[in-house]
Amino acid sequence: MEGKMKAIVKNNAGPGAELMDVDIPTPGPGQVLIKVKSTSICGSDLHIYKWNNWAEKNVKLPQIMGHEVAGKVIALGENVKSVKEGDFVSAETHIPCGHCYQCKTGNRHICENMKILGVHTDGVFAEYAILEEVDVWHNDPSIPAESASIQEPLGNAIDTIRAGDVTGKEILITGAGPVGLLAVGVARAFGATKIIVSEPNEYRRKIAKKMGADLTLDPINEDLLSLVIKNTDGRGVDFTAEMSGNKNAIQQGLKSVRPGGSMALLGLPDDPISIDLTQDLIFKAVNLIGITGREMFKTWYIAGRLLKENRLNLSPVITHTFPLADFEKGMKLMEEGNCGKIILKP
Repeated sequence: MEGKMKAIVKNNAGPGAELMDVDIPTPGPGQVLIKVKSTSICGSDLHIYKWNNWAEKNVKLPQIMGHEVAGKVIALGENVKSVKEGDFVSAETHIPCGHCYQCKTGNRHICENMKILGVHTDGVFAEYAILEEVDVWHNDPSIPAESASIQEPLGNAIDTIRAGDVTGKEILITGAGPVGLLAVGVARAFGATKIIVSEPNEYRRKIAKKMGADLTLDPINEDLLSLVIKNTDGRGVDFTAEMSGNKNAIQQGLKSVRPGGSMALLGLPDDPISIDLTQDLIFKAVNLIGITGREMFKTWYIAGRLLKENRLNLSPVITHTFPLADFEKGMKLMEEGNCGKIILKP
């Protein structure tokens, strides 16, 4: 397919990006070309936009940004067998090598040679985008494109909450950014009996309540640990889902777990942090779990079923929709924190 398309391109080191006219890409062997219906901004897109240390180490310029997507397949590369033109699809963003020890033992999500869509390859903030066949996920046609485009971060929330086996349990979620807000809805759908959310941003605390939180706390102006203990009959929570990467949230979240409980960490700290291993982990026999992305493709099956059967309402989390040309408005909102998921429409 020849011609030009609009795309958000990171051209230069330093803050910012540009909306440009670029060539519509051609799918190679094992690839498909999609017409993008909906895409959404992730925290990592903001990191690339602002050009932090992580972005500088991982992104080769120039590059089209974005990785969360839903769209329609319009062309196939050679040897593509599991996808056909017209399919309504989304994308798993891990691009595994398929040959390393992790890939061959059922752990493609932690491939030793991992590439990430929109980080190590051109992404989906465009009118058209290339996906690897291995990453294509077929969506049920009943799922709205906006919801389908945020199944990738929804998978992060699912993996984190699933680690706590939360049915019938009292849990704490630290950090109600977009993925933390999705985690609230997932925990409710999975049958958590009490969901406590710690989040300093009032705007996001209100969304957390709409997503099913029983209690929201401001960790800046309230004593998180004492309130968690008070609201769990003096025990502490069965499980903490740490979604922020904030040093204090990690430390307080771990202290909030009851003896024999568990904690999963998805948020990424900027710097090394210290925790009291003796008192808060070892003597309490707490199970500490690291979460990276999504297991391929366990979380996608769960996400698709939750959405298809209307067991999870994502509308409170989707707070803003902009045309692709207004992407800078979305980036500003992400930086300010007064948003949930932001949809971009080509």
